Amino acid sequence: MNRAAIFTLVALLQFGCATAPTPPAADAKKPAAVPALSVPVDYYKLSNGLRVVLSEDHSVPVASIGIYYNIGFRIEPKDRTGFAHLFEHLMFQGSQNLAKGQFFKLVQGLGGTLNGSTRFDFTNYYEAFPSNALETMLWAEGDRMRSLDITQENLENQQGVVKEEVKVNVLNRPYGGFPWLQLPQYANTNWYNAHNFYGDLQHIDAATLEEARTFFRTYYVPGNAVLVVAGDFDPAQAKKWIEQYFSTIPAAPVPAIPDVSEPRQTAEKQVSYTDALAPRPALAIGYHVPPRWTPEHFAFGLIDEILLQGESSRLHRDLVQKRGFTDSVSGGINLLGNMFNYSGPMLWSASLLHDPTTPQAEIMGAFDENVERLRTELVTQDELDRARRTIRSQLYDIVGSSTRLGLIDLLACFALFDDDPSRINHIEAEFAKVTPELVRKTAQEYLRRDNRTVMTLTPGKATQNQGAAQ
Repeated sequence: MNRAAIFTLVALLQFGCATAPTPPAADAKKPAAVPALSVPVDYYKLSNGLRVVLSEDHSVPVASIGIYYNIGFRIEPKDRTGFAHLFEHLMFQGSQNLAKGQFFKLVQGLGGTLNGSTRFDFTNYYEAFPSNALETMLWAEGDRMRSLDITQENLENQQGVVKEEVKVNVLNRPYGGFPWLQLPQYANTNWYNAHNFYGDLQHIDAATLEEARTFFRTYYVPGNAVLVVAGDFDPAQAKKWIEQYFSTIPAAPVPAIPDVSEPRQTAEKQVSYTDALAPRPALAIGYHVPPRWTPEHFAFGLIDEILLQGESSRLHRDLVQKRGFTDSVSGGINLLGNMFNYSGPMLWSASLLHDPTTPQAEIMGAFDENVERLRTELVTQDELDRARRTIRSQLYDIVGSSTRLGLIDLLACFALFDDDPSRINHIEAEFAKVTPELVRKTAQEYLRRDNRTVMTLTPGKATQNQGAAQ
């Protein structure tokens, strides 16, 4: 499936932003108060354990559905790397009442869009379509949750598709997997966080029909999923359809999540990697980040904005504009999503390409100067406020998309991981609590050199072992 992150599907249609009234003349110099984000959230559970989130918005005649299952590549079977991703493909191979290919034809025939993706802690499926087709799409999603058609023919076909995807996106592409695939393998110690989640080709080949059917019976059960409906619909009618098409799916035990915790890193890791197809050297630095929804988590989100995001960030101004070491520095918290749509341990990373004539030691020296300033000096209130405004703007862009897929993603993840989709309306308040002192304290703990992994990519002929590491 298309590996693009959901959050590229955003437009500038702000959600719930009413125009502020014109203030009295006496207050003409006082800026108008900006209303806080207020997303409608109706959250409940069916008798079989399926979590349901409804978010009504009639601004455009589009409805969207997202179904998120609490199974990502982080916890896939140990001898079947890439299995969670393989199964994502199988979910589009037909069900009892929709033959292979019919799900795509159904949505595209409506002029809608659909896809799915596999991430660290979930696999999701989503559609956006004209709102008058909501019942049809709820029926279709319920049909494949109830009766996916898992056959030997479909399995073998998708094994070939997934293997080709690995070859195209990683093995046969310059910088394939750099750093989003390789860095977690080096930076983490727990297998669940450190394995090749895109899949070893031998593991993909070895997957059996019975394993696929067992995987479906184990993880694709109502109690391990959340259904989100957002957009232009009548909530009372939607609830009747959801009851009709989902409540009769049998309940099943919810699988336990294994221990995915990471020990506190106490020594810097230095690793190297050779890419035979890469024309220039590359460098990636990864740090373990604070647990989700802690004060430090929100402080690190602002650190990310201040240090790394955009042309006004400290690293861009220094490494790109001032020193000319590279033409861009990229990265962030969770390279396959954002700082909210995961559950277990996560990395913040920064990466860049550079000329062979630029010593890595010079680049690391400049990088460390910027990090140490953040660890030793207080950021100004003005810089902190600018970062908050940028994050707020991005949040409104995400939830205000005409397809609402970004909104669905946040609602689903907060329901799936926190049992509280209303958290979306508290994000701004949590960022507002962050002080310059908390930013410095968080940087001191999490931007330690002994909390990081430095990965060097060198152009050249890969050794046999390095090739296997991909």
